[in-house]
Amino acid sequence: MSFSLYSPFVSTTGHSHSYHPNHIPPPSTTSAFPPSPRQRRRELRSLLIRSLDPMEVCGVDSEGKEFNSAQEMWREAIGEEGDETKKTQWYRDGVSYWEGVEASVDGVLGGYGHVNDADITGSEIFLKTLMQERLVNGGTNQHLVALDCGSGIGRITKNLLIRYFNEVDLLEPVAQFLDAARENLASVGSERHKATNFFCVPLQEFTPAAQRYDVIWVQWCIGHLTDDDFVSFFNRAKGCLKPGGFFVVKENLAHKGFVLDKEDRSITRSNPYFIELFRRCGLHLYQTKDQKGLPEELFAVKMYALTVDTPPKVHRTRSKTRSNRPQIIK
Repeated sequence: MSFSLYSPFVSTTGHSHSYHPNHIPPPSTTSAFPPSPRQRRRELRSLLIRSLDPMEVCGVDSEGKEFNSAQEMWREAIGEEGDETKKTQWYRDGVSYWEGVEASVDGVLGGYGHVNDADITGSEIFLKTLMQERLVNGGTNQHLVALDCGSGIGRITKNLLIRYFNEVDLLEPVAQFLDAARENLASVGSERHKATNFFCVPLQEFTPAAQRYDVIWVQWCIGHLTDDDFVSFFNRAKGCLKPGGFFVVKENLAHKGFVLDKEDRSITRSNPYFIELFRRCGLHLYQTKDQKGLPEELFAVKMYALTVDTPPKVHRTRSKTRSNRPQIIK
């Protein structure tokens, strides 16, 4: 399962179509008396907090409809909180869309199969750096296991993960994609590097085995999850990482706010939107990297490395040259 690489709000020349920025109304003055300085400060503080909240930034859908906040968009998409019927339909429609897509590299990449090489190259550079820094001895002489979330036809497992991990589990809700993955991976790897488990389960319903994985790779699929299910998934998955393990999230980025794709039932979030959700998950941002080499008409793509443990602080010391310079005595 994947979601559209193509941005409906980017022209073929690469220039974004604009939409109205989030409007912050002036403080209310409906009282017959002017507000006291304390009331004024409280109102301004409330407005400032609202303006900084990524969930309060406006967005659009693929038909050009504007929303004042993510909450407004989700209310329309999945109903009020507790409306499980509409939420279930959201996920059912998303899977139905991908069931109608050809089980090929070009199909799962939305007609952009030619970006496969650039995507894998960028991911490999990022992964190698993280393995050297996070895993003992860079992962050598260890039995390493990865989970490929939204694996589709096994594209990332085949071209990347199976070369670095002894076992890779694939998680994919579209049965025809998972069948293609089994076939594509049947002759790939070896006894020491193989695809082990094929889970035909939606991401929002999956609970990984405790402390099984060194890396959980989530690419071009988390946009199908609602914000609440996004947080729930990572909260469940945190306990499935081995010590030193980490998540890699690689996703499209909206320039601001969000873009809702009504056709495949996915949301493209902005960087601040992602950062806020990671914070709600209790995850720590270890490292990020922008994907390079993709066509201009596509969404920007960013890679996030996330950990459960707090990254160590780097203590910088001044050089002797600097410290021995004449100083002003205060």
